[in-house]
Amino acid sequence: MTSEAFPRLEDEVTVAEQAQVTGRMWVSILVRLFKLRVVTLLLWVAFGGALVAAGPDIWSLQGGLDLLAVFVSGLLAAGGASALNEYMEQDLDARMARTRTRPLPQGLVSPTTALVLGLLALAAGIGLGWWYRPMLGVFVTAGAFIYIVVYTLGLKRRCVTNIVIGGAAGSAAVLSGAAAVGRWNHPAAWILAGLVFLWTPVHFWALALRYREDYRAAGFPMLPAVTSRKQAAGWILLHAGGTVVAALALAAFLHRGGLYLPGAVVLAYWLFRRVWRLWQQPDDRQALRTFLASNLYLAATTLWAMVVSVIP
Repeated sequence: MTSEAFPRLEDEVTVAEQAQVTGRMWVSILVRLFKLRVVTLLLWVAFGGALVAAGPDIWSLQGGLDLLAVFVSGLLAAGGASALNEYMEQDLDARMARTRTRPLPQGLVSPTTALVLGLLALAAGIGLGWWYRPMLGVFVTAGAFIYIVVYTLGLKRRCVTNIVIGGAAGSAAVLSGAAAVGRWNHPAAWILAGLVFLWTPVHFWALALRYREDYRAAGFPMLPAVTSRKQAAGWILLHAGGTVVAALALAAFLHRGGLYLPGAVVLAYWLFRRVWRLWQQPDDRQALRTFLASNLYLAATTLWAMVVSVIP
């Protein structure tokens, strides 16, 4: 028997390396298709809704199961909705420098594959939510409906205030967390949901101000693309004011709200100072800084609310 009957070691290594590279490529594609960086922030505020509503009771075994349920259902539903969003906007994504490297414009995945993956993930997330707790299913469904139907199909291409209404999808994520622990009607969860609703235009309009020419090229009537830079910064400043008011009001309904308040004041001052600088100088550099600051603000404020809430 000749040596050709057996694969060479270097051939085996090459095949294994190719499989490894292919696996990494698919992971990268799915991360971008399902917008997992954005989904991570949604899951974070969902946990926030759960912890501010449950308080110290979250330390029970049931609390752990509740958090697992909101994590898995939220990950699948939000990821699936994001994939459907990319499927619906693939033509416009191809026109924007910021989005043309997404999997569909790049041809890394077929539209049919994106549609099927999105529908399967969304159905699984919603189904799990309804199975675990009906009210969890209600808010997971509501979040997906607002994002896909109200925002993507209804408002984004037609209305200058599209993201204001679309921000309700993030609010639904907060309430899904509260619903997972059986306390969807807790006032602290609703105020946190209101905070996310008011915060969303600060976050998204700052990004749109940085990429306003992209939005103009794609034909999206995002507010910073159809107004002056100064006017857009003024609207961001207004919503930032509402955001910090909601953050401070949260103290009245939190477990250990007195401990939460000083930290909330410091974070509110930091955000408002950043947005004030943008209003004074509404250029691309300040817009990008404001966008990044808004992410950090929401993450830090939610974290602080969660920490003080679960202290026995």
